[in-house]
Amino acid sequence: MSLTSPSTVPPGWYPDPSGARQWRVWTGSTWSELTRPYGAASPAAPAVAPPSTSSSLELIDAINRVVRYGIAALFVGLGLVVSVLAHWPGTAHPTPLWFAMAALDTGIGLLAIGSACYAVAARTLQGRWTLEALVPGVNVVIVSALVTQRLGGRSPLWRVASETILVAIYVTQSHADPWLGIAPALVALDHMRWTGALLDRLVATPATPAALS
Repeated sequence: MSLTSPSTVPPGWYPDPSGARQWRVWTGSTWSELTRPYGAASPAAPAVAPPSTSSSLELIDAINRVVRYGIAALFVGLGLVVSVLAHWPGTAHPTPLWFAMAALDTGIGLLAIGSACYAVAARTLQGRWTLEALVPGVNVVIVSALVTQRLGGRSPLWRVASETILVAIYVTQSHADPWLGIAPALVALDHMRWTGALLDRLVATPATPAALS
């Protein structure tokens, strides 16, 4: 079976065309990177449910990118940028200029990747592009609030406020108290837990129309 299929095939979960024992999402035009194991091995085709809609598959892809790349890139990038600026040449404990420049560029690049993942997720969760979704940091707040709301957890405002306070304390005080580096790590773990839970819910029941030919 080839990795390309006619665009007339509806979006949904299909047996992986590579032959691996797993499902893979067909978006309607391309194969997604999102996969899910079949479960118990069986030579027979597993039972299927109605196909997912194109919008739900788009949301799954967006949330999957946040879980796999966005969270790590954003918070590692933030930590790197804050650490470099705290030890910039001319400060009390400086690093060499060449190292500071290289580390700063890397941190900014990671922040850009993470913010892009969150921007797409914010757009998909809201159903449209908004100016707020394009603003780094703001899109993180939007995704955090909407994920909490979708999962029916604690107040989105409480969660967003607590995370924002932790990150703000880290950014402003970590140069004096290095142990505050635990703050963004806690926020990243919280994002991973909540966003991962939403992803698990979205892919809880893989659906497969007729096998691709």
